[in-house]
Amino acid sequence: MESVKKTLLERTSVRRYERESIPEETMNFIFDAIRNTPTSYNGQQFSVIDIDDQALKEQLYEMTGQKQLKTCNRLLIFCSDYHKMRLLANRKGIDMPNFTDTMDGTIIGIIDASLAMMSAVVAAEAAGLGSNCVGYLRTVDPLKLAQILNLPKGVFVVCGLALGIPREHPDLKPKQGNETVFFKNAYTKEEDKLTDDLMKYDEIVAHYNRTRSGGTTENDWCGHIIEYYRHAMDYKILDYLKSQGYNIEK
Repeated sequence: MESVKKTLLERTSVRRYERESIPEETMNFIFDAIRNTPTSYNGQQFSVIDIDDQALKEQLYEMTGQKQLKTCNRLLIFCSDYHKMRLLANRKGIDMPNFTDTMDGTIIGIIDASLAMMSAVVAAEAAGLGSNCVGYLRTVDPLKLAQILNLPKGVFVVCGLALGIPREHPDLKPKQGNETVFFKNAYTKEEDKLTDDLMKYDEIVAHYNRTRSGGTTENDWCGHIIEYYRHAMDYKILDYLKSQGYNIEK
């Protein structure tokens, strides 16, 4: 096992994997880490779909264009899930409130699934695997994906995680420094100073993109991310959530 420090501070997103299978012992370790994830109320409002079928992975690749989906050995898809609680409540004769019709209920499922995915990332990295979080699975064609995965009402995809024996070792991407991430006791930093620090980080990212190994770009940080925001404005996620039984009203 890798050290905690190496696992957390040297993690990179891997998109190319060896054909070698992940040992079941390693997958069981990852599953145990996922199951032990802290969740809201210990409600465990998430489920994971473990995909090892190559034809299905390639179908998802055709949908997304994300090569890591077809080259990974295992693809874990993390879902917000209230279906299981509703089933049990019905069996026990307990009235299940429409918690999925609230913003808080929706957020809790997303948080639980996201925490579970991070548990998987840490466990996989500690075991020497490569990983890549694939958010595009959530947005590319959510209704079609729900059909492919046979998702019942109360369940929707939050994110995918590709896993495998790494064939590449990408450069470590620069992250924001302490000065723009951490605030003492309240969000108190003077805005001009914060903007100056963000500009410095933007320049660091631009330099990284111009000089990194494995393909360079002219992307900065701010413009590149805002372009993603612009593209994402066209996603019909609310319609998809409603189709999965999340009629958010408050």
